[in-house]
Amino acid sequence: MTASLDLVLEEVRAEDAKLLEYGTIETSKELTTPQRLLTIEQDMVELIVEFQPDNVALEMPFFGRSIKAAGGVLQAFGVINLVCYREMGIEPVYLHQSSWKCHHRNGRAKKDEVASVVASLFELETLPIDDSVDAIGIGYAGLCGLRNNIG
Repeated sequence: MTASLDLVLEEVRAEDAKLLEYGTIETSKELTTPQRLLTIEQDMVELIVEFQPDNVALEMPFFGRSIKAAGGVLQAFGVINLVCYREMGIEPVYLHQSSWKCHHRNGRAKKDEVASVVASLFELETLPIDDSVDAIGIGYAGLCGLRNNIG
């Protein structure tokens, strides 16, 4: 189970956004689902207290035929929503993967292509090809005003 408030952007203007921090919240597979959700909740509270965000953007999960993973992901999604609202009164912006990728000029972009765009936007020399790349892309699209009107 991985949660996706993975980054913090500072907005001067959207085109001048500064990447302050990024990473992932991961939980041990040995923990039970409630224990994993508690870890996500605690880590989210720490991030929100530390960075005091004005907005949060989340990628709407897509499962296709992989329904097995849906339960845990949706529970984690609920915990993130709860923490954002409870701690800061923030109702997250929900973005579909294809819509935020289109915002970056290619709705079918692969992680390495998104990483290239993100590295260019934030003048980064290297960027790991992992879930944090998607989170940065989602955060930037949300910062630029992209909305899906979901929820």
